[in-house]
Amino acid sequence: MQALLASTFTVAIAEIGDKTQLLALLLAARFKNKTAIISGILFATLLNHLAAAWLGQWAIAWVDPDVARYLVAASFFAMALWILVPDKVEAGESRVYLWGAFMATFILFFLAEMGDKTQIATLVLAAKYDALAMVVAGTTLGMLLANVPVVIAGHLSADRLPLQWIHRGCALLFAALGMATLLW
Repeated sequence: MQALLASTFTVAIAEIGDKTQLLALLLAARFKNKTAIISGILFATLLNHLAAAWLGQWAIAWVDPDVARYLVAASFFAMALWILVPDKVEAGESRVYLWGAFMATFILFFLAEMGDKTQIATLVLAAKYDALAMVVAGTTLGMLLANVPVVIAGHLSADRLPLQWIHRGCALLFAALGMATLLW
């Protein structure tokens, strides 16, 4: 349960102001079918985060447990710094839009998540917790908690949120996870 809650909370906070959240805003403005957009986000995130979590658990199995603890802690500290750099998304036209709301969302979200902060966070969380299904469920739930309100209320702009303070709080969260990893 700890893996589920930590994964959900961490990714939900990290996703605020992230490029995929900005992408969700653009998709909501472009397509009327909000259910298709949300479904595309769900399936793209499940596939992407399952691969990241599996890779995290596979990689950590090859490392000495003491070394692994330091690697995971260092990764959390690196994420704390990386989260302070806000993302931007290109608003250019894409032929993917012609495939409809679901396919456009699925493809664009899956690609945007590659190497993204939340994907790396999923990899690190899976390395920390030996609970692949709970980490994937939690990170996917966190993505939905952050993105579904943006899709539903697509007319509201993300620039109304205090993103600088949200990023700082998220950086503190990642730093706290790094310290907790070192101490426990």
